[in-house]
Amino acid sequence: MESTIELNSSQLDSVRRCEKYLNYEFSNKQLLFHAITHASIAHSRLLSYERLEFLGDSILGFVVCELLFQEHSQWLEGDLTKIKSNVVSRQSCAEIGKRLNLDKCLVVGKGVGSQGSIPKSLLANAFESIVAAIYLDGGMKAAKSFLLPLMDAQVAAAIQGHLEINYKSELQQYSQKRFGQPPRYQLLSDRGPDHDKWFEIAAQIEKKTFEPAWGQNKKEAEQRAAANALAAIQGKEPTFTDAPGYEI
Repeated sequence: MESTIELNSSQLDSVRRCEKYLNYEFSNKQLLFHAITHASIAHSRLLSYERLEFLGDSILGFVVCELLFQEHSQWLEGDLTKIKSNVVSRQSCAEIGKRLNLDKCLVVGKGVGSQGSIPKSLLANAFESIVAAIYLDGGMKAAKSFLLPLMDAQVAAAIQGHLEINYKSELQQYSQKRFGQPPRYQLLSDRGPDHDKWFEIAAQIEKKTFEPAWGQNKKEAEQRAAANALAAIQGKEPTFTDAPGYEI
């Protein structure tokens, strides 16, 4: 990845501070600077973290898939997919970004956020872009050396049930990236007495409506509807097909 600008002393200070948090020293300092620079302040969007984030997302997914495949040989595809989705979720990436102190590293424009108030979505984006930067700087060996200790901890937490999958967040991320707009949730019906009310909700992206899901409140129904939509996008059967225990 090439840049048309040389880093000044302030930019180099930001890079070196981030290197200490990452415990990785870059041969190409510009790669890391691009990885921590938000589009709001970059000379051009090509010199921000956006392109690196695209690559980092795939590298992260590959490393986690390989880790799970090798270390859990008795797991079926469904179990592997569930844990992988959990570990590489935006929420998980944001948590790792926070642990790595990326909120103290990001170079952002005015109004985006100050130190200590960086949005979680930016922390997740920066983490993925740094993964790509390390890969481009040192190859897959360096990327794995950086990622595996972090991913081991996330996988262990996911297996123990300490992480929750936010299906709505995952679906929104997909919809925003592919179509530039968030999904919508349509309430189809509700059944039952007030003390045991169930709601049926379907997720919609553009003109497509996915398999609906039932929940004992609207929040739960929307999460389940998002899970069904994600399953359909991946060519799988709906995740949630249960309905109220009484006749509907």
